[in-house]
Amino acid sequence: MRSFSRRGLLALPLASLLAALPAQAQTGFPIAGKPIRIVVPFSAGAGSDNTARLIARMFSEELGGHPVVVDNKPGAGTFIGASEVARAPADGHTLLYTIVVTHTQNPHLYSKLPYDPVKDFTPLTQVMKSATVLIAPINAPYNSVRELVAYAKANPGKLNFASFALGSTSHLNGELLKMRAGIDMVHVPYKGTSDASQALMAGDVQLYFDGTATAVQAIKSGKAKGLGTATPTRVPALPDLPTMFEQGVQGLDIVGWQGIFGPGHMAPATAQKIAAILTRIVRSPELLKLIEAQGNEPSGASGAEFAAIVQRDTERWGEVIRAAKIKLD
Repeated sequence: MRSFSRRGLLALPLASLLAALPAQAQTGFPIAGKPIRIVVPFSAGAGSDNTARLIARMFSEELGGHPVVVDNKPGAGTFIGASEVARAPADGHTLLYTIVVTHTQNPHLYSKLPYDPVKDFTPLTQVMKSATVLIAPINAPYNSVRELVAYAKANPGKLNFASFALGSTSHLNGELLKMRAGIDMVHVPYKGTSDASQALMAGDVQLYFDGTATAVQAIKSGKAKGLGTATPTRVPALPDLPTMFEQGVQGLDIVGWQGIFGPGHMAPATAQKIAAILTRIVRSPELLKLIEAQGNEPSGASGAEFAAIVQRDTERWGEVIRAAKIKLD
């Protein structure tokens, strides 16, 4: 076995010494006997919850069996779960798995938040990017965004568009479409994606910006037709469906996402270790399969890159929300 004298140890560069130490000794993470908790601000069984549970299992495996659990804290526009993580110790043992709304939309939708979206969180990893797809009833008198815009201009105020909640991405995309295309539509909010989808298929509303997974299912089953995607490029699950931009409507390319945050002011070494583990998980075949089955796209952006994405999306959604004059308090 190789041994080092005291003098030899002192002569070694610090980086070499750190490299010789176990990762836990370098970062203090994970703490022996302390489980890691991934807080999900949605009910158990939701799409984001299922993804978080797979990540938790794989995270535990990466750490040699260290316990990693999912803790569902639904309600209040993700406030409950986000606030709990914001108040937690910044030791890497309490993480937040959430969607774009928590950090980029809520700050503009509410006059006062129970958390600071910047100071109270450390962006760790953007897990996936998601899209919204504009769908219509199968018997709608338009088959594309261009035809929809022409119909709406000829019939001002006669079209209703659904959303799965007031202030949600589906709502904001509808408002953005109104602004960019210069058309008049009436917003009808529902309590969840299931209610909004059923309303569209029943003909109670004429448009709905749906999540990719449910939109693909509705289109392929013949229960709805796709008009376009609110994305920079075409959605892999719907390669023949043009984007809004391709059909002459600019600005509807703000991609949704799901990602993991820690509390604010995490030690850089701890944040980097967690981000590296999560990036490996995101690139694993098992998680890739789940992400693609949901119609989403894997990311893996971490650290400064993820922070820049959050900042950019905060500014863009703020512009939309202010223009539409939406306030939820």
